[in-house]
Amino acid sequence: MKKLLKKSLAVLSVAIISMSCSAAENRPNVIILLADDMGFGDIGAFGSEIDTPHIDQLAREGIHFTNFHVGAACSPTRTMLMTGVDNHLAGMGNMLEIQADNQFGKPDYEGHLNDKVVTVASLLRDEGYHTYMAGKWHLGHTKETLPHSQGFEKTFALMESGADNWVEQPYAPMYKAVHYFENGKPVKLPTEGYFSSDFYTQRIIGNIEANRIDGKPFFAYVAYQAVHYPHQAPKQFIDKYNGVYDEGYEALRKSRLERQKELGIISKDVKLDEGLAKTTFEDYKISPWDSLNDEEKKFNARRMQTYAGMLDNMDSNIGKLLSYLESIGEAENTLILFLSDNGADPNQFPITPEYRDWYKKMYQYSIMEDYKGDYSSMGQKGSFADYGPGWAAASVAPTSYFKTFSTEGGLRVPFIAKYPGKIAAGESNNKFAFVKDIVPTVLEIAGVDNPGTAYKGKKIHAPDGKSMWSVLTSIKPQVHEDDESIGYELAGSSAVFRGKYKLVQNLPPKGTGQWELYDIESDPSELHDLTNQKPKLAAELLAAYQDYEKENNVVPVPEGYNPFEQAIKNSKRKDVH
Repeated sequence: MKKLLKKSLAVLSVAIISMSCSAAENRPNVIILLADDMGFGDIGAFGSEIDTPHIDQLAREGIHFTNFHVGAACSPTRTMLMTGVDNHLAGMGNMLEIQADNQFGKPDYEGHLNDKVVTVASLLRDEGYHTYMAGKWHLGHTKETLPHSQGFEKTFALMESGADNWVEQPYAPMYKAVHYFENGKPVKLPTEGYFSSDFYTQRIIGNIEANRIDGKPFFAYVAYQAVHYPHQAPKQFIDKYNGVYDEGYEALRKSRLERQKELGIISKDVKLDEGLAKTTFEDYKISPWDSLNDEEKKFNARRMQTYAGMLDNMDSNIGKLLSYLESIGEAENTLILFLSDNGADPNQFPITPEYRDWYKKMYQYSIMEDYKGDYSSMGQKGSFADYGPGWAAASVAPTSYFKTFSTEGGLRVPFIAKYPGKIAAGESNNKFAFVKDIVPTVLEIAGVDNPGTAYKGKKIHAPDGKSMWSVLTSIKPQVHEDDESIGYELAGSSAVFRGKYKLVQNLPPKGTGQWELYDIESDPSELHDLTNQKPKLAAELLAAYQDYEKENNVVPVPEGYNPFEQAIKNSKRKDVH
């Protein structure tokens, strides 16, 4: 009898193990593809002329959100993307490079992921997922804050906010060097054959392939440097756009608007903010295209070509990853999420008096005079390219203003989700959703419990976004209820969302300093301030924002704070780099 019982228990154990393995094998893979500083209107599915067939394919075969929001700068968005927790509570109250003097040393302004949060990679790895990361990290560079210590099994990561895409070199004078880590150990870039988007894509493919035999699901985070400046790309990608931008940025902005209306991305009633008059940043003023001479037009057209080529190259690499998934039979069992970390960046550091000498020293080509009328070297090794506020305004069409602003141009980005057989193809959603919603979504799809306020005996902030799964699968029409308020702040630019409404404030010199109310579903350009028409709603949202400030330990910037001037000041601080 005992032998029979032992045999029965053994058979039962094998069956349970078999069922567990089967359940694990059926769990989906998850890939997050993150673009850097890419505007709302920069991909074909969102109205662009740039050739992005593979990203567009994701949109056709999945669902795309046209009212999705992130933080207005790199590291705060990445903090929320990895943890599902507000950037302030997670240690990134402000982007370290522009952190105000009064914020240094304050709780939750550590400038890196603090020990009060846990990453989605850690949670998935605990439940048997392989976890891979390649690209820009920008969430800390100490041993404890490297991606390899934050749940990622295999990593190749850039620590800084950006870098040259061809060689191991800083892109801005605030950095004395750039630092890359592979699996937690410092490494040097290859001296030949390196281009950032190509390399990161191949590294992720290699990681997946190396562990494929064990059948475990994987979580892969590909954080491209594209299209953060320096804008660089293999020359054939840039030359592909010869002549495309000769009519200028105003014409491009209008053509993208019309295309967006044709695609149904926005209402046919939406108009552009032509003046962009709220900012007093002189560097963000846009010179009319017709005011430029022929040489200036030629130079500026090539700048946009370079940007387009860099984005085109990123899309090509995404295509390689998608083809690889098909070849190994994993395309049907993989959730793919695509988004940008914030809106377009209009800065032109090489022409600023404070930085001009540094760029002259570090780059052979960085300003118009360097090219001497021949712009064929733009985007190649030794060339620093950016594209200025005119093209940035076209990138974010139909929205207005830029990265670091709490306007839609800073906060609204494309979001695409594809999961064959689970998410219906070709769907579109115009309801508000937020970057903090991604972690709960991934956890639900993977069958992993939300950790709540404790993780391995440590008290943490619980991921507090809302899972998008019921919306992705067309069960519910929206992620957040119309009476739910979601607050946001970065570097003195603030907002609170509720349903289709947004109360927003941008302090001078970025804005007027006044609180303004918009219906961002019908008015993504934020042209029609509803404060006087809906004073009660404006007051309620302001009160909700004040509650958000208290609950998230927001330290307001001091009067006169200027993020550009602060960046110059912080470049000299030892506790920043």
